[in-house]
This record gives sequence, structure tokens and C-alpha cells, in this order.
Amino acid sequence: MPIHVAITRKVLPGKEQEFKDALHRFMGESFRHDGVHGASIISGPEGDDDREIGILRTFKNKAERDAFYQSEHFKKWEEYASTITEQPVYRELNGLEAWFRSAAAPPRWKMALVTLCGVFPTSIFLNLAVSPLIKDFPLLVRLLIIAACMVGILTWVVMPTLTRVLKKWLRS
Repeated sequence: MPIHVAITRKVLPGKEQEFKDALHRFMGESFRHDGVHGASIISGPEGDDDREIGILRTFKNKAERDAFYQSEHFKKWEEYASTITEQPVYRELNGLEAWFRSAAAPPRWKMALVTLCGVFPTSIFLNLAVSPLIKDFPLLVRLLIIAACMVGILTWVVMPTLTRVLKKWLRS
């Protein structure tokens, strides 16, 4: 089961660009570790005075996460990063938070409302588009197909789009 980790670092004044450049290099290199399945950076818009940087990581599983954080590569990065940032905050994301991956997850009621806005139209679409094609299948097979389609569409299309479009509202 994939593990999602949100890391928040506050960069020391005047070190923002140095940190971002080093972080980009480190993140690219981190994909050499087989268990790293994703990484992204969240920061404010150019010119924003906020020195907080969010780092999102996805690992294949807990064992791969632990192996990465115990690796010599990560230890060297952490040693360097600690010289130009304040103490980082690590938080594992669970459940709906994984869809709303950000350094500071929105309130649960907002996550639930956005999820409903994604699930409801997707379920209507699947019932209209897929259900007629599988109407003769056994009930459990139909439910499995619809559920698999729902998860795939929500994970790779609907939820990333909704969270991007509603980003400001989710953070307010």
C-alpha cells in the first residue's frame, strides 16, 4: 500500500533559491531509490514572502519509506538541509488527506465536500456509460468493475483536477 508523506520546511532568510535548487537536484536523485514513487514541491507564488516549502513524497510501502529515510543519500541531504532551514515537520497522510496532499491539509469538511463533488458526477457518468455494457454480468462483478473505474477516474483525473481548481478555497 503506498505511503504518502508531507514534509514542511521553513527556509532561513536569503537561502530560498539555494534551497529550492538543491531540493530539485535531491528530488531528482531520490528516484534512484526504487521505492520512491513520487515527489513534488509546494511553494507560494514567485515574490511571495512565505519561506515555507512543502515536500510531498510517495513510497511503495512502509518498508521502502523507512529504507529511503535510513539511506546514506537521505542522511547527507538532511545534514545539508538542516543548515539552511528550520527543523522540518514530517507527517504521514492517510485516507482522504492523500488526495489533498499539501503541507497543511484542508479541514476535513472541505475534503469531504470536494470528494462528494468528484464522486457524485463520476458515479452518474459510470452508471450511464459503463453499466449498460456490463448489465449481464453477475452483480459482484458489475460492482467490482464500477468500483475499479471509480477509483481510477477519481485518482488520476477527477480529484487532481478538483484539488488544483479549488486550491485557493481549500487553503483558505
